[in-house]
Amino acid sequence: MAINLVSLVMEFLTPDMIGRIASALGIDRNKTLAGVGAAVPGLLAGLSGVATQPGGAQKLVDAVRQQSGTLGNLASAIGGGGQSSLIEKGSHMLGSLLGGNQTALAGAVGKFAGLGQSSGGSLLGLLGPIVMGTIAQQQGASPLNAGGIANLLASQKNNIAAALPSGFGNLLSGTGLLDSLGGAAQTATTAASRAAGAATSAAQVVGSAGQRAAGAAASASFNRLYWIIPVAAIAALLIYLLARPTEQVVQQGSTMVQGLTVGGLDIGKQVTESIGDLRNTLAGITDVSSAEAAMPKLRQVTAQIDKVDSVIGQLSPEQRKVVAGLLSPTMPTINQLFDRVLSIPGASEVLKPTVDTLRTKLATLVA
Repeated sequence: MAINLVSLVMEFLTPDMIGRIASALGIDRNKTLAGVGAAVPGLLAGLSGVATQPGGAQKLVDAVRQQSGTLGNLASAIGGGGQSSLIEKGSHMLGSLLGGNQTALAGAVGKFAGLGQSSGGSLLGLLGPIVMGTIAQQQGASPLNAGGIANLLASQKNNIAAALPSGFGNLLSGTGLLDSLGGAAQTATTAASRAAGAATSAAQVVGSAGQRAAGAAASASFNRLYWIIPVAAIAALLIYLLARPTEQVVQQGSTMVQGLTVGGLDIGKQVTESIGDLRNTLAGITDVSSAEAAMPKLRQVTAQIDKVDSVIGQLSPEQRKVVAGLLSPTMPTINQLFDRVLSIPGASEVLKPTVDTLRTKLATLVA
């Protein structure tokens, strides 16, 4: 079975674990989820770079040996007190491996998720041992060696690049943390660059239109301003919304539905977690084996969406619009991921029934 380290780490970071990490660090759960989504591929990218340096792979071997068999202990320790010690040990380990790039990564994670430098660093301190423990698990019965870990990390560059959230790669530009991913990192950031370019072009078009409108208004009657001003305002709003990263829209959308609880179900939290789980799971599918391995998680996401669907009828029309607004910005990305995994030879037979079901359920919630 093909290994996807990002997916394996994220499988450990269940919604319950994310909640415990948020509680332990005293930060917002949604921001924690966004931070984890950026930090995990960011850490793996950084460690991949370490493996390419002289003596770096052996340093990783030494660090991994210290984390071998610790995932079970971490699962019970996080949220159970003594978090400062865990963070300190994890931060010390990452500092010895990444050097100054640890600070750069913490700053990028903090900025991306809205956590700030300090909380971003604390989050990395908790996640570092989890990532290293996951790597240790992949060695199995084979003895740990520098070549094995270097090869393992080198095989993951496409998976790591695919898991980088939109816009996060730009925050790491110039740090060298993505250098080991080569062209894969460039491909991952192209979409964000294209979106920014499109937004700029659109802004220029509207700016020119605004200038022409202003010139026309100078010689037109005053009443025409009642048409020009609303049109310009709407155009500006559309550009503002289209130019924003999907993750930011999702975060603000989830804020709008915070406290919207029906039948004991926090809808905003459930939708945000479900979409995050779905994106991470789909991103980790690269072949038939990983498609089969992803099925339990996809069924879990389907069950989570079913919970939302079961109570959606109890919402007012305005509340349903808010939920639809939370999902709508994510659907282009989700549909692209659906199409990608279904195009993998042999994977369609495994995934199509569940993917079709999820498409239908999500479309119903967005409608």
